[in-house]
Amino acid sequence: QVQLVESGGGLVQAGGSLRLSCAASGTLFSIYTMGWYRQAPGKQRELVASITNTGFTNYADSVKGRFTISRDNAKKLVYLQMNSLKPEDTAVYYCNARTVGISSWGQGTQVTVSS
Repeated sequence: QVQLVESGGGLVQAGGSLRLSCAASGTLFSIYTMGWYRQAPGKQRELVASITNTGFTNYADSVKGRFTISRDNAKKLVYLQMNSLKPEDTAVYYCNARTVGISSWGQGTQVTVSS
């Protein structure tokens, strides 16, 4: 199993930027598809972005062109660079690691974008 710890959330004005980090512990980090999800109050958790072990990325339409996911397998880190933030990006952001038969979640980090 892999353990995940997110950091980098906070309060930012609309139009600003934040970079979230997800630190993983455990073995075989490089085999996992890593993802960032978010959950706003009263809404379901949704995929924001994901990156496979080979570097293929996928983004929700709502963040395309504004957010960038990346990973550093040597350091067991995953990043989410968020630019041009909007109030509707306000949510708790969760890091996820998944492979066959395994899905692990971090505890989440709050992102609040003020208008």
